[in-house]
Amino acid sequence: MVPRRRAVVLLVLVAVIAVGLVLQLFRASPLADHAGNVLYAGAVYLGVCLLAPGARWTRVAAVALLLCVAVEVLQLTPVPGAVAAVVPGARLVLGSTFVWTDFLGYAVGVALAAALDARTARLRAASPAG
Repeated sequence: MVPRRRAVVLLVLVAVIAVGLVLQLFRASPLADHAGNVLYAGAVYLGVCLLAPGARWTRVAAVALLLCVAVEVLQLTPVPGAVAAVVPGARLVLGSTFVWTDFLGYAVGVALAAALDARTARLRAASPAG
């Protein structure tokens, strides 16, 4: 397996974060909220890819989904609110309110990211340059 190129992953991550920040302008819209969950999960997937560029997409997907679920469950506690009160912007990472339907958005986001990653892994493997 040919490892991912960190620079490419980082560029895609920056683009995903930028789109997510633009969505914040429309956060009152349910569609923007669901799209934000999908993008959040994709960003987590890409973050795991940065930390473990040689990991198989299946492992990256499992870790990313586990992290998304952990952050959502953490919203059942006062911790995200306390952190957001001290750290500006933490609400964007930790959220503020537990909503069980967010799990669906995370699953979709991780699945899309994993599908794209698996496809690019096949392309990297088939490339003469690797």
